[in-house]
Amino acid sequence: MSDVKISAAEVNKLRKATGAGMMDCKKALVEAKGDFDEAISVLRKKGQKVAEKRADRDSSEGAAVTRINADNTVGVAIVLGCETDFVGKNESFLALAGQFADIAINFDNKEDFLAADFGGMTVAEKLVEQTGVVGEKLEINAFEKLSAAYVGTYVHINKIGALVGLTEEEVSVGKDVAMQVASMGASSLSYKDFDPAFVASETEARIAVIEKDNIELGRLGKTLKNVPQFISMAQLTSDVIAKAEADAKAQLAAEGKPEQIWDKILPGKMERFVSDNTTLDQEQCLLDQKFIKDEKLTVEAYVASKNVAVTAFKRVSLG
Repeated sequence: MSDVKISAAEVNKLRKATGAGMMDCKKALVEAKGDFDEAISVLRKKGQKVAEKRADRDSSEGAAVTRINADNTVGVAIVLGCETDFVGKNESFLALAGQFADIAINFDNKEDFLAADFGGMTVAEKLVEQTGVVGEKLEINAFEKLSAAYVGTYVHINKIGALVGLTEEEVSVGKDVAMQVASMGASSLSYKDFDPAFVASETEARIAVIEKDNIELGRLGKTLKNVPQFISMAQLTSDVIAKAEADAKAQLAAEGKPEQIWDKILPGKMERFVSDNTTLDQEQCLLDQKFIKDEKLTVEAYVASKNVAVTAFKRVSLG
């Protein structure tokens, strides 16, 4: 077998087809006695062995990639995972992630995507092959698809990918809101999407944390944190708002403020009440978050000022 003559052209052809290193390609061709297809099989078997050995490894590094179709109505976001940041920043690895994203845009779920064709093998098989080439566990750690009248996208240094659906095409708005999604990590579009049981349990947990903190602050003689009654707009019924307004008026009366100026003071007090009692929304609901480019506005107010609305969003990230 060692007498088999392998040309540099044959090695280069195999290298281009598989992405494997020059020496690995030469060894595979020698083992396959110059048979190109058999050499590919040799490299795949090597990949399978490496994949089996590294199956329990953590693939928390890698690259997040997004793709949008030609008419900007469909977007996909994937994460190609690997084991180290060194591999995750490699140009060949990033190119492979891009190739996977080009295929992923044509499929609605991860399962179908993994079964899709990639140069005569499936995407899943390509992952195994490249695990052998790279020497690290490679896998698709995230797959998200979104359809809308217009889909905007933003990728943050290959670590976070975001997709945003709008009611109509607004390129700058799409990018701005996708950047918001990437930066602030919302989990829901609106407080209206929350399950009441989740809001109730989260309220109890947050109040318990603040009360525990206040015990320590009190012991140190420091200012205590405000303990909110509520944490979401979902809890602020008309009765709750009416009581808050009545309490605010009673406070103004107790402070001796003339009734004729209450109308100038009340809006600010009510705005503060809502802000203090919707912390969950501000953290987890995209539309209720402060807009990162202008914190005087919520995201909902920003998109409304552009005469569009957000219909959905998706986010993928490493780890």
